[in-house]
Amino acid sequence: MPPTQTRTRIARLRRITFSGIATAGTAAAALTLAPSTAQAAEPTGSAPAAQRAADDRTYPENLDGWIRESLDIMKAEGIPGSYEGLHRNIIRESGGDPNAQNNWDINAQNGTPSKGLLQVIQPTFDAYHVEGTPEDLTDPVANITAAANYAADRYGSIDNVDSAY
Repeated sequence: MPPTQTRTRIARLRRITFSGIATAGTAAAALTLAPSTAQAAEPTGSAPAAQRAADDRTYPENLDGWIRESLDIMKAEGIPGSYEGLHRNIIRESGGDPNAQNNWDINAQNGTPSKGLLQVIQPTFDAYHVEGTPEDLTDPVANITAAANYAADRYGSIDNVDSAY
């Protein structure tokens, strides 16, 4: 990413304070953070990379297909992560249910329940949504890709996440 795009992205994201992703299966805590200098990838080219990646292939409407489509988008966007890292975290967070919703943790008590395959809360999804994916928190591909984008910013990669994040 060119330095000017990086500085623009950093400046825009530093103005955002939000709660992070909470977990469904373990004790969850709201994470309040200001994005670091290791920012998520900025789309390049005329069409969003997510759209370009999705146009090139077809994917089955199941967990394997959602992960593979997300990985193609992540690759086009420069977001690190592996199939194993995504799958491991999805199974821990939602058991592979794209409609999973946490109604008991502190986020839910504050009116912002964690939702989807990787149990993302709306403010985190909004901040890390990848252009070209649906703007729907529970869309499997949008949820995976936004969560991986968040994990890349916070932990370097979704592969580095082995517990509540």
